[in-house]
Amino acid sequence: MSHDLVKHHLETRLVHDGTFRSEFGETSEALFLTQGHVYTSAEECEARFKDEVPGYIYARFSNPTVAMFEARMASLEGAEAARATATGMAAVTAALMGQVKAGDHVVAARALFGSCRYVIEEWLPRFGVATTLVDGKDLAAWKSAVRPNTKVFFLESPSNPTLEIIDIAAVAKIAHEVDAKLTVDNVFATPMQQRPLEMGADCVVYSATKHIDGQGRCLGGVILGSTQFINDHVKTPLRQTGPALSPFNAWVMLKGLETLAVRVERQTRTAGIVADALAGHPTLSKLIYCGRADHPQADIIKKQMTGGSTLIAFELKAGKEAAFRFLNALSLIRISNNLGDAKSLITHPATTTHQRFTSEERAEMGVGDGLVRLSIGLEHPDDLIRDIVAALEQA
Repeated sequence: MSHDLVKHHLETRLVHDGTFRSEFGETSEALFLTQGHVYTSAEECEARFKDEVPGYIYARFSNPTVAMFEARMASLEGAEAARATATGMAAVTAALMGQVKAGDHVVAARALFGSCRYVIEEWLPRFGVATTLVDGKDLAAWKSAVRPNTKVFFLESPSNPTLEIIDIAAVAKIAHEVDAKLTVDNVFATPMQQRPLEMGADCVVYSATKHIDGQGRCLGGVILGSTQFINDHVKTPLRQTGPALSPFNAWVMLKGLETLAVRVERQTRTAGIVADALAGHPTLSKLIYCGRADHPQADIIKKQMTGGSTLIAFELKAGKEAAFRFLNALSLIRISNNLGDAKSLITHPATTTHQRFTSEERAEMGVGDGLVRLSIGLEHPDDLIRDIVAALEQA
């Protein structure tokens, strides 16, 4: 059987798919640091610009190293096509803006990362796109928010930072009934634990900065969907506006993908151990982990996720002051607003990722003053538990 016809397991595809080699036969993917390319003739140059023949033109449009990353991500996600971007928020913004024009309407879940809320609430309306925020868990709310000009639904699941879960298949069905398209930010679940395209989503976006890099080195993002979706809504806007992923960052992301399965599996297992150890701690008013049976949307998690993610959220009863004392008392876990890293990282959303919102808006999203978001790394769970418990005693 031809090698190309073999359907390899996911772990194998993470190492091999999308790779092409130069005439030097390198083992590791080549890093092509070039802005432009040359042509054998003016006719060939014209044909490439017209997309009549394959080939590279300019690094803002395409690059061999970036193309390998896009191909591997498409294989991982089960998508027909992918386009990489300079950051995760560039992916979110480009994916949404590429689907709408002035006069259109977008419906989004209320529980979102702060920058995503900005794009929905403030950026899109500047260009004549109306937006509505809903309780993403309430399917009736999605239906009620639909207008004749609704074009896009947008959600995170699990959400940042409250780990709220939305029924992706059900929301996709509602969107398609009104000829709208669903875009899902899947960064918390990673493609290892949730496949939104298989549930009916039209587009999936990632901050590759998180688990895909996984070691705190580079920024990056990626948009995935059908070939038609990418061609209709993403390809030209990215080409003309220029939020291009650098070839070096793409190469780093390729190296990250090789170990993604191993890292996420280990981090998820550790997250479950840590969450179970903290459940019921007297200083906590709430603990949320997608791998526990007491998660409010455990039934949906069982249906659409294959793992509990690497993130835990918990709230200290005594509010911000106690949360700060706790964070400052940690010796192993580092304070940082990033996540998905090999190192365990923790942040206080109310004063970082969601600081621009009013206290009422944060409360509506479930972001209390005592809430912290913990991203589990590759450390031994016993060391993490010991660090957290000791810090909670000082909080």
